[in-house]
Amino acid sequence: MPVPSSSAPAPIAPTPHPRRWWALSVLGLAQLMILLDSTIVNVALPSLQTELGMSDGDRPWVVTSYTVAFGGLLLLAGRIADHVGRKRVFAIGLGGFALASAAAGLAPTAQALFAARAVQGAFAALLAASALALVATTFTDPRERRRAIALFGALGGAGASLGVVLGGFLTQWFGWRWCLLVNVPIALAALLGTVWTPPDHTRRLTGRIDIAGAVLGCGGLTALVHGCSQAEAHGWTGPTVLGSLIGGTVMLGVFAWWQTRASTPLLPPRLMKDRRRVASLLAGAALMAGQLSVALYLTYYLQTVLDWSAVASGLGFLPISLVTTGTATQLGTRLLPRFGPRVMMTAGLVISACGLFQLTLLTPDSTYAGNVLPALVTFSVGNGGSFLAIMTGVTSDVPEQDSGIASAAVNSAQQVGGSIGSAVFNTVAASVAAAAMGGARAAALEGFTLAIWCPLAALLLAAVATAALAGPPRRISRSVPDATPRRASAVGEQARSAPSITGE
Repeated sequence: MPVPSSSAPAPIAPTPHPRRWWALSVLGLAQLMILLDSTIVNVALPSLQTELGMSDGDRPWVVTSYTVAFGGLLLLAGRIADHVGRKRVFAIGLGGFALASAAAGLAPTAQALFAARAVQGAFAALLAASALALVATTFTDPRERRRAIALFGALGGAGASLGVVLGGFLTQWFGWRWCLLVNVPIALAALLGTVWTPPDHTRRLTGRIDIAGAVLGCGGLTALVHGCSQAEAHGWTGPTVLGSLIGGTVMLGVFAWWQTRASTPLLPPRLMKDRRRVASLLAGAALMAGQLSVALYLTYYLQTVLDWSAVASGLGFLPISLVTTGTATQLGTRLLPRFGPRVMMTAGLVISACGLFQLTLLTPDSTYAGNVLPALVTFSVGNGGSFLAIMTGVTSDVPEQDSGIASAAVNSAQQVGGSIGSAVFNTVAASVAAAAMGGARAAALEGFTLAIWCPLAALLLAAVATAALAGPPRRISRSVPDATPRRASAVGEQARSAPSITGE
């Protein structure tokens, strides 16, 4: 008589939802819109400043009011998504972003524009925190998830480049207001698309949101982003900048302490005990600092040194999107399962740094095809190779009900890294240019060329940190993720038996 097997049955693989790729198109459209908005307004700044009678000192607030609200509210937005539901928060974010964009585009005064831009930033935080979480929870198969994250990131990168091109066209032919109003049909189309996206059945958090943690965390991030955004105008030792940076650092320090004491912390400490996740956050911050610095440098070089128009300069950015997309979707998805996040992140950061080194060699006699384009290709290959590994490192082994805060954490790291990186880049470039000898164009180029060493050093330091923290490389399973609930060790948290969104 055969003896019954005592082994546990294999876990049943969750059936992929038939409309999961439609959901990715909707989520990617929202991501494209957020990054489109971050660059499209820059092209329109001179026009809107003239029409609204804005002073030179007030002009940066068109961008700052958005970035401060966006970066400062990301953590709270992520936790709201975990409590209320990611799909619901995503839809609210789309509707609010459309209304705020309409208000900004129709703003009669500079003050009304600043207020509308701040509201835009707040709803963008809701979108960013919920969109990546929905990608991670919608795609249950590891191979499909890697492909989906790569495409999601590629659409966002395309939005940043498209913003420069579209901003030039809209400003020239229709006026600066359409650089803001263009978000309205995009947001409404994405909102309509959510009707056919899969329902969000992932586990939600219950109980209260950590209000004290929200005040400390969001306040600290807001102060840091604000201080960095004002550094170029007032200097790093100015009272406003120094006060914001010190205040933000102190608040974040208290926030970290409070998260170990709170019964329902805003950012659960157990998420940050994963060294690979910490390494991914550092890598994401450094990579964003590099991306924004390249955008600043390239805009100046193409328009001032090569005398390209704004529209032509925008087209000059397109290789970054094309190469990054191709590397992430074709190369990254194949190499990540074989080498693991640590190798991919470290190698990608080093390759990106090599691209920045090529930019330091540019001279007034350099050409786009012979000098600029090879640097952009090298930088973009590194971006594409590391992006997927970064997002995988952040979202792997995260309980479903914590997916919103995990997504918010990586967006916060990128926002702070980008703010600090661009502020340092601008400050160094301006200081060197002011002290340089020769004509204004040569002095400015010398300033930008030396300033690019700052994000280059940040990328190399992040590569070292990634190699040390991310753990030994391991092969990522190609099998269907285990649906067995995981037990969380944190006492008093509702996540004790939540399924993980891993599978990596």
